[in-house]
Formats: sequence, C-alpha cells, structure tokens
Amino acid sequence: MTTLKKGDKAPSFSGKDQDGRLHSLADYKGKKLVVFFYPKANTPGCTAEACDLRDNFERFQANNYALLGVSADSEKAQFKFKEKFDFPFPLLADEDKSVIESFGVWGPKKFMGKEYDGIHRTTFVIDENGVIDEVITDVKTKVHASQILK
Repeated sequence: MTTLKKGDKAPSFSGKDQDGRLHSLADYKGKKLVVFFYPKANTPGCTAEACDLRDNFERFQANNYALLGVSADSEKAQFKFKEKFDFPFPLLADEDKSVIESFGVWGPKKFMGKEYDGIHRTTFVIDENGVIDEVITDVKTKVHASQILK
C-alpha cells in the first residue's frame, strides 16, 4: 500500500493532537520519530499496540525517540483513548486524512469478506534529519516496541 520506503524523505506533515496542539515533522528535528498509524482508537488491536508502546516508553526516550500516534478519529475520541490508557505520547486526530494520505497508508482493505477503504496499520521510523529509516507494515500489536527497538 505505502510507496514510502527506507531512505525517502518523510512527508512534511502537520496535524492536531487530542488537545488541539499542532504537531509537524519540523518539531521533531534532532530526534528519532516513530509515527504509528492505527485504524481506530479503543479497538482491541490498536489498544494492544499503543499500550505496548506506552509500557516501553522509557526505552524509547532513552534512545532519543519521540512517538506520535495517528488515526482518523476525532480529537474527542483521541482524548478519551489517551486518557483511558494514560499514553505519554500525543495522538493526532487526522479526520481529514491529510497526514494519513501523505504517508500513503489509506486504501482498500478486507475484513470478514467485506472490502472497504481504511487505514493500513503501518509504522514509520524517521531519523533525526527527517529521513525514513524503517517502514513496518507487518505490525505485531502486542510486541510492537520490540519490532522498533531491535
């Protein structure tokens, strides 16, 4: 689905988080940034993935990583999701799908025999200079932190 690959310049995105604060790629210059796209807040797989990242957050910080979750949920839904599970990282509410589409993770999916358009669970690891270091398309939700922090 995604056309972005290791070595590509990351899209210059900007979007609002659960508190209405704007985040852009430029805000993270000098840090490694993990941008993880998930289909829907408060669903079992998305919760498992975000909780695994939360539980390993200190390891990410120790290695100079910032984390940013992105879905097409509303600010209110992202706020509730973050509050319920006490996530220490922001969640972008990308309702217009501008960030999602700039990373190429929106497209046809199949679930229980039905086809529809949606977010493909994908994680991008971006280096300190805004270059994509890794693209993870086969996300293991319960152990996602170890996929990133090898």
